[in-house]
Amino acid sequence: MKQTLVLKVNPNKPSIKKVKVAADIIRKGGLVAFPTETVYGLGADAMNPDAVLALFKAKNRPLDNPPIVHIENMNTVYELTEHVPPKAELLMRQFWPGPLTLIFKRSKRVPEITVAGLETVAIRMPQHTVALALIKESGCAIAAPSANLAGKPSPTSAKHVLADLGGRIDAILDGGSTRIGVESTVLDLSVDPPQVLRPGGTPVEALRKVLGDVRLHPFVVAEEEVPIEKARSPGMRHRHYAPNAKVILVEGALHAVIAKIKELTDLYRLKGVKVGVLATDETIANYEADVVKSLGSRFNLEAIAQNLFTLLREFDDEGVAIIIAESVPSEGLGLAVMNRLRKASGYNILKVV
Repeated sequence: MKQTLVLKVNPNKPSIKKVKVAADIIRKGGLVAFPTETVYGLGADAMNPDAVLALFKAKNRPLDNPPIVHIENMNTVYELTEHVPPKAELLMRQFWPGPLTLIFKRSKRVPEITVAGLETVAIRMPQHTVALALIKESGCAIAAPSANLAGKPSPTSAKHVLADLGGRIDAILDGGSTRIGVESTVLDLSVDPPQVLRPGGTPVEALRKVLGDVRLHPFVVAEEEVPIEKARSPGMRHRHYAPNAKVILVEGALHAVIAKIKELTDLYRLKGVKVGVLATDETIANYEADVVKSLGSRFNLEAIAQNLFTLLREFDDEGVAIIIAESVPSEGLGLAVMNRLRKASGYNILKVV
């Protein structure tokens, strides 16, 4: 087991000396976790097949699950792709740096493993000073899925990264907690009209204001497992975002959701099961479970997104066997939150009216 170096940095003005240490590790084929505005990423030189393979191994990540390539200069897009459509240039100007990943036809220069054998490549420019500094100092595009063990809730702090990957990776740039808390939105521009493959930090409504017609892949709003032959985006196949505890998601009218969660809580506790309830500020007073946590106000979906993965990990820390979660409104960042909760539950969803 290797020693994982933790380099604490100011998220707004990181020590260039510490960033250079991390960049040197990347250049030598090593693995460095770093903060972005969404979640922590686990970075490797995107053009080094051995480094990317090591990244997959460190995470126990299936080789058919493509990572996102992170850049700090718009010009890099033209080096990694065959063609950059006008819609992409419009989106890059409008939303980069930011939580939007774009799917392009890939250049043959990009190693097969970096794109999981696909003909497309996923690219984004993160909106985080530490991430941009690391990419710049490394002198290469950085392939970076979330810095967690495959299938677990994504990490929103260096503590989460260390819990999952300590001893498995070379270094962590600790820039504190991330701002958005769910991953980037993934938009496929290799099809027309463009298609959202994963909802995230850039709301679909914002994309439609710029592009007009933007479709949602059926997976995005799926309430059951959708068979997918080839995943064009992270998060489309395999179990994702899941804590150790079993998750039940209750969806429907709020009064009915509250009643069903209370009923389930009583039922499981009578069986001697330790129950956690994932509530909101407006509803938390209704519940009596072993552990009750609030995601935040139902009228502040940004806060709910920011808190989601942290709270799922906290339930595991407190040893609950089952988490019963409320649904939240599906507009704005709520669409990403519901997508993550449905995946975390393994589509164990109860509909109530």
